[in-house]
Amino acid sequence: MRIPALTAAAALLTSLTLSLSGAAAAAPSDHAAHHARFDQPYSGFAPAGTVLHPGTPRQAGLDPAPIAAFEHQMAGWEDPAAGSGYLFPGATTLMAHDGVVVERSAGGYALKYADATTELPQDQWIPARTDTIYDLASLSKLFTSIVAMQQLQAGRIDLDTPVAHYLPEFAANGKGAITIKQLLTHTSGFDADPVPSLWQGYPDIASREKAVLDAKPINPPGTTYLYSDLNMLSMQLVLQKVTGKPLDILVRDGITAPLRMTDTGYNPAADKKPRIAATEYQTSPARGLVWGQVHDENAWALGGVAGHAGVFSTADDLAVLAQTILNGGIYQGHRILSENSVRLMEQNFNQAFPGDSHGLGFELDQIWYMGGLSGPQTLGHTGYTGTSLVIDPQSRSFVILLSNRVHPTRNTPSTNPPRRAIGVALAQAMPVAAPGGGPLWYSGQGGGTTSTLTTGPLAASTPVDVGFSAFVNTESTDLLSVEDSTDGGATWHALPLTVTGTGAPSGTPTALSGQAVRAWWHAHAQLPQPAGPFQLRWRYTTDPVYEGRGVDLAHLSVTSNGTTVPGSTALTPSGAWQQAQDSTARTPR
Repeated sequence: MRIPALTAAAALLTSLTLSLSGAAAAAPSDHAAHHARFDQPYSGFAPAGTVLHPGTPRQAGLDPAPIAAFEHQMAGWEDPAAGSGYLFPGATTLMAHDGVVVERSAGGYALKYADATTELPQDQWIPARTDTIYDLASLSKLFTSIVAMQQLQAGRIDLDTPVAHYLPEFAANGKGAITIKQLLTHTSGFDADPVPSLWQGYPDIASREKAVLDAKPINPPGTTYLYSDLNMLSMQLVLQKVTGKPLDILVRDGITAPLRMTDTGYNPAADKKPRIAATEYQTSPARGLVWGQVHDENAWALGGVAGHAGVFSTADDLAVLAQTILNGGIYQGHRILSENSVRLMEQNFNQAFPGDSHGLGFELDQIWYMGGLSGPQTLGHTGYTGTSLVIDPQSRSFVILLSNRVHPTRNTPSTNPPRRAIGVALAQAMPVAAPGGGPLWYSGQGGGTTSTLTTGPLAASTPVDVGFSAFVNTESTDLLSVEDSTDGGATWHALPLTVTGTGAPSGTPTALSGQAVRAWWHAHAQLPQPAGPFQLRWRYTTDPVYEGRGVDLAHLSVTSNGTTVPGSTALTPSGAWQQAQDSTARTPR
């Protein structure tokens, strides 16, 4: 059972009011005053004065059904009775759109196990709450990256300057040419992890830091994208050298203190332990149940403060950080980044490595965990403990998933389904409307599914024009096509399309897909004069892996010699197609 939404909203209003130290928190409006159209993306930052406040989905102009369906899914993922569908003991989630926190809930347990296989007595279980503090794991890299951007603003570092300029020892083992930018975009050439692990191979923190400096790349710099903890471990050493301060102080003074993120930082105080989600029961190293200390062994070996891991936080604190990014680096009058620095974090520096888009610190456009919010400007990151943050500037929205999926063992199923699902839910909650108005067909189907809209038998004595408008937000391999059949539906053939609109594909594609733009396209297909009866269908097929928001269709027409072909407006839907005045008026599945 997840904490009810109304209870969570009331708690959020209280927590935000307290965190503003007396400043008035904006009250939710009683009407949908917020821009919510997913097909009308914003450009630029949110107003600098945007402050988070709780509200219902309807108050934010959203459809509550996809959000409620997601909460139902989460309850299953937290339930051991779900069998293979059980993903984590407990989790906290948060969705926000246009400054309104429309979902904030928690379920399951922050503490449940005594060791790797033994449950504690039930009266010792600690429920997950909306203010539970989680080990963020690699979301910590975002804090290191923000500190790096602050030092870039201050002129203490430069993106294209070799790391060895700041740390001469770093040049060992052929690393002299690696730049600051390559550390921040994971194109340095480092292997994924230190070998041997810092906790195994070295006796103290000084020798472990030297091991980072001595690490040997496995690829020439700038030739390969390979996500590596060594990049942010190295970045930590640079930042500490150029400022003369340890990383935890830099994060406190530059991020958490000005933003009043009171539950965020390294090595949380002992009195917060009852609110902290436990992680793994570790036998190598022999740490026992890790609870209140960083889970990552290498970060632990560095005293809990590391460039790649170590930060603990709550969903509420991360929400403030996410809104700060959407606001262009400022929140409640406290600026932690310039607008230009935020733009650099949103800019893809990895165009040479398709599929691995990356800003400075943030990952970009990763549908595998961003789901329906993914796009070229969408920022985010994941963490090994079962955490994720996705920030979508185009809709001024963000989603947060915090879980303890490694409690009591890391040998658990992937957390990616709920990571994607929270993004899909918020994207589907935002309305889409047909250009110029009118009804539309919508399909937000899951993976491994085919849905069709099919005409009955048609006849025409002259060539046929098929026209329609489409709003497509799908994985690149999830395809929308228009097909014809002349044998009663036994066989179907995809028709070449001519497509216009912002970002429309060139040439004559036989299918539409992707998330590169959020715009309606207008498509036409031509059929030569039919020799006899024929049928048409719009077919949307998803593979089993990832999904975007889905497909909307409007203004479907089948004409011959400028006249509507008789019977062509009567469509038979199968699968997930639903007709509505707009895509928020659909009936929940």
